Amino acid sequence: MRGDLDQIYRDLRPYAFAIAYRMLGSVSEAEDVVQDVFLRLAQAGDDQISSHKALVATVTTRLAIDQLRSARARRENYTGPWLPEPLLEDGTQDVAATAETTDSLTMAFLVILETLTPPERAAFLLHDVFGYDYGEIAAMLDKTEAS
Repeated sequence: MRGDLDQIYRDLRPYAFAIAYRMLGSVSEAEDVVQDVFLRLAQAGDDQISSHKALVATVTTRLAIDQLRSARARRENYTGPWLPEPLLEDGTQDVAATAETTDSLTMAFLVILETLTPPERAAFLLHDVFGYDYGEIAAMLDKTEAS
């Protein structure tokens, strides 16, 4: 089991981080969520889990929503636009690739994310970025498919 968990962590950690970072916009908060996800995965019995990837996506999404709700409650009144924390690379990318990546994050996308509620943000990201269908998203968010 321990070896399997190590392999699952290596395989699914980037996936969980991608979900958490896109929802939270903060590297440190995303890392905290990912660590909590894999702690919960380690505590869960392996016999109860049919898909580790689905469990990781569901738990990451729900923990990120909880984090967003608490962040909005404690956020100071800031009138400027919300922007995600830049994700720093290891420096091996060339300048052109970095500029292309930077250009891919448009202000419209950031405005959309800020105006959505946490569950709406989760549904948007899971569907449009990660390719989940609405039935799977509804199960992850514990909502009906129509909502």
